[in-house]
Amino acid sequence: MVKEKPNSIRIYDEEGFRRRAACICVRSEDETEVLLVTSSRRPEKWIVPGGGVEPEEESSVTATREVLEEAGVIGKLGRSLGVFENLEHKDRTEVYVMTVTEELDEWEDSKNIGRKRQWFTIEEALEQLALHKPVQRTYIQQLRRSKLT
Repeated sequence: MVKEKPNSIRIYDEEGFRRRAACICVRSEDETEVLLVTSSRRPEKWIVPGGGVEPEEESSVTATREVLEEAGVIGKLGRSLGVFENLEHKDRTEVYVMTVTEELDEWEDSKNIGRKRQWFTIEEALEQLALHKPVQRTYIQQLRRSKLT
């Protein structure tokens, strides 16, 4: 089942790219595990939680909202990993790091579309994203690089 948002308005930047935001959710400050969720379109595949920026919404607010809706987690929003372009879908996603402080037993997408979440090591997450969302692999690669600097 695909998630539908009837009142959703897509926001575009000055170059015609759709604005999105996402979070790499980590368990702790060491950032060795990340949380992925099942895709609404292909529930056997894993993705990074994120979605479209709403009108008058900061991307940091979007990222926090989307993580709650899609992954059912609450946490402390940290640094931005940057803005990532997907030329195929013509969108730009600002990606943040969030340290998860609470995991809800039920959340919006778990009830409405049966979405699941799961913790993966960095290497496992890279493998999962390679199968379905290669652009999102760059988020994890940037997370790893940013920890080294």
